[in-house]
Amino acid sequence: MNMTELMKTRRSVRTFDGSPLNEEDNRKLLAYMENIQNPYHIPIEFTLLDADEHNLSSPVIKGEDCYIAAKVQKQSHSEEAYGYSFEQFVLYAWSLGVGTTWIGGTMDRGLFEKAAGVREGEAMYCVSPLGYPAKKMSVKEAVMRKGVKADRRLPAGELFFDHNFSTPLIADDKKIADALEMVRLAPSAVNKQPWRIVRTDHGYHFYLKHSKGYADRAWDIQKIDMGIALCHFMTGTDGSLTFDDPGIAADENTEYMATVIV
Repeated sequence: MNMTELMKTRRSVRTFDGSPLNEEDNRKLLAYMENIQNPYHIPIEFTLLDADEHNLSSPVIKGEDCYIAAKVQKQSHSEEAYGYSFEQFVLYAWSLGVGTTWIGGTMDRGLFEKAAGVREGEAMYCVSPLGYPAKKMSVKEAVMRKGVKADRRLPAGELFFDHNFSTPLIADDKKIADALEMVRLAPSAVNKQPWRIVRTDHGYHFYLKHSKGYADRAWDIQKIDMGIALCHFMTGTDGSLTFDDPGIAADENTEYMATVIV
């Protein structure tokens, strides 16, 4: 399965069959996570955590055997780099038939940070359970998916623009059109889909449309979402990342994040 198909078919899994990862999948995941890179050149350190050994759980997860966690030095762009790298792991896991779901709040954060060995100056923004999807979702998972409208996405005309935020983007290049669709289908916290992209002659400019209350902590989970969106777009275009703000007029809730040169 190629990356486009992985992005199209991958879904969050909260109900697992209870079996541990088989030896081959465990080996492949361990090898893969050692070599994950991101365009911010910020190292992200991944670790697999046994759920029973560390007494780890989440009230929204059922049947998990282990978790993947990661930590990063707190610095500018660390949230985006974290989201970019973690999404690469998520997609690779799905290619093996291993399910995941992003968890940023519904957990005992202190317990997870202790298990992951988070030190002073480091952050563990999100974690995910790992395992094989159960044949049937739990009632709780079905209710959660319905509540956040997990299978719905905003139309492209509300996300992607041409030179300004008033003109919807019509992509005339299939490669770009496919990459934009992969961004549209990307996962985000509570399915808010905070990314906005404006194309100009100088590149594809990524903006974060902030939702109220999401940046009221020491870190911004919607910047994690931006890293996920950039992962999807850059995987599909092989573009390069820059940070030259084009100065496009935007409302006070919309923040420039990065530009991809294709």
